Amino acid sequence: MEGTKRELTISEFGRRAGLSHKALRLYDVSGLLPPARVDPANGYRLYSADQLERARRISVMRKLDVPLSTIAEVLTGTDEEALIRLDRWWAAEEANTASRKATLEYLRDRLIRAGSPGLTPRPVLVRDVPELKIASIRTDTDQQMLLGVIVSSTLEIRAFLTAAGATLTGGSIVIYHGSVTPESEATVEVCVPFTGLVDPAGAIGIRVEPAHTEAYCTITRNECVYPHIMLAYDLVQDWVRESVSPAIGPAREVYHPGFQQLPGSEPAVDIAVPISPEGNDR
Repeated sequence: MEGTKRELTISEFGRRAGLSHKALRLYDVSGLLPPARVDPANGYRLYSADQLERARRISVMRKLDVPLSTIAEVLTGTDEEALIRLDRWWAAEEANTASRKATLEYLRDRLIRAGSPGLTPRPVLVRDVPELKIASIRTDTDQQMLLGVIVSSTLEIRAFLTAAGATLTGGSIVIYHGSVTPESEATVEVCVPFTGLVDPAGAIGIRVEPAHTEAYCTITRNECVYPHIMLAYDLVQDWVRESVSPAIGPAREVYHPGFQQLPGSEPAVDIAVPISPEGNDR
């Protein structure tokens, strides 16, 4: 019976779990699935039949191309917690897939209509933003992983705040503390504004985003895809350079409430840059 304590050789265990010798050695080194015992006489790895369920879960997740780091998170804690982590990863994967498709459609459109403007004309506006209490996660990421980081971090923060009894006061904000490109990583900070008393926990920090003035333009969900979104950044940053109000903070994306449910043609995201309020008369 699989529930007994009898030992299985690496060959038998791998056959029953659907994992190769190479994979089992990797999961041993990574700490995901160490053998129950290593025979001191011959160095053979011996597994318990009780480990088969964990091994099969790892095998299934690897078939889904779940990264080892994510597998480790999924396998930590209760099955209920594992389900939440797995659902967050899948939501990020679906968002990445949708983003890649939208990027392809953007590129095809530019090839078909090379002479057309990439972004329809729109104003750059100025607004005062009040002080905000935010919960945030900082992550180093490149362009390929960016959307997954944004989606998974936002879901994690929202769930954390809701469980802590906080009140969510808007959409979310992504602050870029460096230049994220397809070739290089930089730090991004995913933020969710809230009210209430909440202590930081794990990767989630709590801080106050100072009140500031910012220049911004609004884009639709359809325009939020890379590299289309960069045209909006160009528009705002060109406006800032031509104004008498210099930038005083990192650029950010301000996602409207219910962003995921908004139609593709609806205003959904503000591309914003904090500026000095002095001398601004535009």
